[in-house]
Amino acid sequence: MRLLLLSDIHANQTALEAVLSDAEPKRHEQVIHLGDAVGYGPHPREVLDTLRDLDAVCVMGNHDQMLLDYADGRREIKESIVSQALLWQLERLSERDVAWVRTWRDGIDDPDVGARYRHGTPVSLDDYTDSVTAARDAFQQWQGRLGFVGHTHAPSVYATLNAPVGEWIKHQAFQDGGSYMVPPSARVILNPGSVGQPRDGNPKASYAIYDSVRGHFEVFRVAYNIARAQEAALDAGLPQVLAARLAIGK
Repeated sequence: MRLLLLSDIHANQTALEAVLSDAEPKRHEQVIHLGDAVGYGPHPREVLDTLRDLDAVCVMGNHDQMLLDYADGRREIKESIVSQALLWQLERLSERDVAWVRTWRDGIDDPDVGARYRHGTPVSLDDYTDSVTAARDAFQQWQGRLGFVGHTHAPSVYATLNAPVGEWIKHQAFQDGGSYMVPPSARVILNPGSVGQPRDGNPKASYAIYDSVRGHFEVFRVAYNIARAQEAALDAGLPQVLAARLAIGK
């Protein structure tokens, strides 16, 4: 099985189209989206339409959950760029769109691949797998071998070798892309990075392909028309910082 791994698109259809164009010649059987299709960007409806057309397996992200909370009146409206973007998006999504997001689960175990898909860590929607300490905590709470997460907006791998939990935690970042062979004796947490709002200092969109037969994980960075995405965000009246940050990858 070859998986096309997407995460944190954040309603940036311009970046998503570039990623899908880059991925098209690379063989894959299944698309996995690791959460946060919405939030921040100007294209919520277009992104959901594309994921639906791809028959993507989608897990719930924290922004996806917040969108539903606003839709159901369960969240207090605050003066923040997060709230402003989500409320703007909610006005533009159809009942069908919102109903589809409701079907997304907070984590999926895939027995065919032997993997867990979740947004934050293998055991949390909201927590971040963003340090050796955080990875160690996740490995202690989760005994699986292969976990795919997003949320940090930075492509990376954390691995622990066949040793007492808490020892030999290794980290590798993929700021410029790159590949990683999963060692047979390792347990790993793999992050494909963010399609729509990278935060590792590289503004290029990020995605990954995982080959379950070879145990091979490869991250790709893709240039896209950032100016067009910025223009769409500003034309929508979204906060200027959301457009500005796209150019610096922060």
